[in-house]
Amino acid sequence: MKHRAAKEKELADQARLTRAWRNWHREERNAALSGPHSAVLSELFRMFKNLKHLQPSQLIGYVQSINWAAIDYATKLTVVHEINNAITAFREKQGLEPIDDGLPGQPATPFHTIKAIVLTASPPSEGAHRGAARSEQQSSAA
Repeated sequence: MKHRAAKEKELADQARLTRAWRNWHREERNAALSGPHSAVLSELFRMFKNLKHLQPSQLIGYVQSINWAAIDYATKLTVVHEINNAITAFREKQGLEPIDDGLPGQPATPFHTIKAIVLTASPPSEGAHRGAARSEQQSSAA
């Protein structure tokens, strides 16, 4: 009887912690989407929701176009968490293993490539949002 009550308490505690963890991630995601980089991140998160319509190179190209040096580390971690969830869900829907990190010597997976781009904050390459910024600079200079 005591063992059963202890097990039920443990399960209830795990459920409570899981709910709290999910709520925290939802708050972090909402903060990222309402912050100073909301336009760029909204587009990125929209892409995450529509992975079945994208080639990995399209997603990686967009990620490369973002100025990650201007984005705080907590937001970067939120992005990595979101892409991890999106790719895992996508793989499961395709009947694949949720995680496939590949073997040593194999090319990096799209997830690892994106994670490296996001967390290493290299200068951005040419992209749609940078083109918009450039046209704003030109119009203000005129």
